[in-house]
Amino acid sequence: MDPQGNAIGGGARIEGPSVQARDVHGGIHLHTAPVPPPARPPVPRQLLPVSAHFTGRDSDLAALDELAAAAPLIVVSGPAGVGKTALVSRWLRGTAGGGGGGDRFPDGHLYADLRGHSPDGPAPPTEVLGRFLRALGVGQVPAELAEQTALWRSVTAGLRLAVMLDNAYTAAQARPLLPGGEGSLAVVTSRARLTGLRTDGAVFHQLGLLDREAAVELLTRGIGRERFEGDEAAAGEVAELCAGLPLAVCLASARLASRPRQPVRAMADALARDQTRLAALAIEGETAVQSALDGSYAVLDEGAARLYRRLGLLPMPVFDTSVAAAACAVSPEEADRLLDALVEANLLEDIGPDTFRFHDLVRLHARERGTADESERTREETLRRVVDWHLATASEAQRRLTPAQAVLERDHVPPGLPVPFEDDAGALAWLDAHRTALMAAARCAAEQGWHGRAWQLVDAMWPLFLRLRPYDLWIEAHELGLSAARRAGHPAAERQMLNSGAMGLRGAGRTADAISWYERSLAAARAAGDARDEGQALHGLGGCWRDAGRPREAVRHLEAAIEVWERCGYPRGAALARIILGEIALDAALDAGSDAGLDAGPDDASGAARAVRYFERAHAGLLAVEGPYEAARAQAFLGFAHALAGAYETGQAELERAQSTFAAAGAVHWQARALELSGRAAQAHGDSGTARRRYEASLALYTAVGSRDADRLRQRLDGLGQAGD
Repeated sequence: MDPQGNAIGGGARIEGPSVQARDVHGGIHLHTAPVPPPARPPVPRQLLPVSAHFTGRDSDLAALDELAAAAPLIVVSGPAGVGKTALVSRWLRGTAGGGGGGDRFPDGHLYADLRGHSPDGPAPPTEVLGRFLRALGVGQVPAELAEQTALWRSVTAGLRLAVMLDNAYTAAQARPLLPGGEGSLAVVTSRARLTGLRTDGAVFHQLGLLDREAAVELLTRGIGRERFEGDEAAAGEVAELCAGLPLAVCLASARLASRPRQPVRAMADALARDQTRLAALAIEGETAVQSALDGSYAVLDEGAARLYRRLGLLPMPVFDTSVAAAACAVSPEEADRLLDALVEANLLEDIGPDTFRFHDLVRLHARERGTADESERTREETLRRVVDWHLATASEAQRRLTPAQAVLERDHVPPGLPVPFEDDAGALAWLDAHRTALMAAARCAAEQGWHGRAWQLVDAMWPLFLRLRPYDLWIEAHELGLSAARRAGHPAAERQMLNSGAMGLRGAGRTADAISWYERSLAAARAAGDARDEGQALHGLGGCWRDAGRPREAVRHLEAAIEVWERCGYPRGAALARIILGEIALDAALDAGSDAGLDAGPDDASGAARAVRYFERAHAGLLAVEGPYEAARAQAFLGFAHALAGAYETGQAELERAQSTFAAAGAVHWQARALELSGRAAQAHGDSGTARRRYEASLALYTAVGSRDADRLRQRLDGLGQAGD
């Protein structure tokens, strides 16, 4: 069939292995090259860059060397701004093998800012574990923290990693993030001592303030030797007024460097005056930082000061040029210039390609200035523009990647900024890289009472959930989106949240919760007279009841879904429901026979034949309305059903074509699934050699994406070996 559902004829192109002949005598053997596993992602090297002005910590570096020889977990504590992050980053990059030699930790260096004292609260361990696992090549991350932690320790058990957990709030926050195995090292930084990690084998290092000599040297590196020698006494006073706190010294030196004609004495006098009028904050050393921050802010030009204030108002822990442009309603080029000014002033950290963040104390100061110096209307408009930019960009990604889902309206004001991707791969990569910011934008919208924007953001993130399956984020987002849709009084959006959220719950193994969501969606759809949503809820319930081991209930709901969808003219949905009906028919055939060496009797054969009919109709239906990728799922099952029904060569040919389609689309999970089905068909046919090759190729793919299906493939290989002994 062609994409319009017509019979193929004439010069139609046939993809994948095929046999064309009038008469065939004997067996047909298809030989294909082994499928290589997907390339492993680059070894993660996530440590932050270290300033060239780093100085005065030789004894601390030596102490870390000694501690690393004693334990695989080190806690570095000290007051805010004392330089914990810079010290550990420098040590891991150099002494601990993070530099050019780098062979102590060949499997990578992972970094996470746990945001222990962020105005928005600490980062949840699930967020960090998801990033770490994906950085190590795990494609599907479980939703629950316990499962994530177990997978994290399994994945890292045989690796040699350096893991830096920066700015932890409590021992409990850091504990799930500790790697497994004996070859890795974890270093946790915190304002607190985190003595609770002693039970995990931690050793401790308390980082103190710089002495006067080191503080003066740090200041000198920032302003230049000649300027220091012009007024050594004043430079010494500046260092003393910064209280030995590296962050304060860096801020003062950046301020002096930006004003080359200003005498150092003027800076010393200004800091001395500021000390008398600033209220002390709760943590040691922050008075000096407050003084330095006020001075640095005071000399910013108007545009840079405005950006500083408005970035401080945002709920996102990191920013890029587009976010800055949206916050200030300026062009990306102007935003880039203003960001450079803040980096030069040491008020913003440049932590990667077009990625910036505040030190948590600087962010607190920026937020205070935003609250004090911007009107309530301006603060609201700033947040709205940034939320709208995330919504507009995510909606464009959704329209590109999953147009069938992009059916509900959007009510944001487009920010007029360029879309930061050009193709499907770029759109998905953008959603993946901005998942934390998108969720922060959704929370912000809900808190501001912009309930329409909140559920629309969740809806626009659909391609991220569907393709990458971050179940924890999927479920959290839809709980927020469901509440927002209700508050917005939007029944269609509420049903969308229920259906999409139930899919995430089902994928996470929370079948009972998924059934509850689908039943609520079904009742709402019937009350609204929305046949398409009614069919969606029935289809979801059918899948859930199959998962629950109740095939009769599953069939009843799926047949009802097909009836509803065919009546309202939605053939795609009917085709998808027939895929599950075919799977249920296969389940019955396999239960009656044997998955290894199936000798089908009449009942078994009729079950497989019934599955063939379901899959043929599903495949034809999807080809008529969708591209080859959607249809290939039905095709893979069709091939397996053909093989079990006695048409082995035909079935393997269908499986090969489906696998080729999945490979072209980069769908690793479905490549592995098709290979597994091919192996099962070969095993049932008595071809253990082909079965083994297919299972091994499938296992390699499942392993590469961290799928729990890998355990099932190992069991199949073990069973194959026992059968052949």
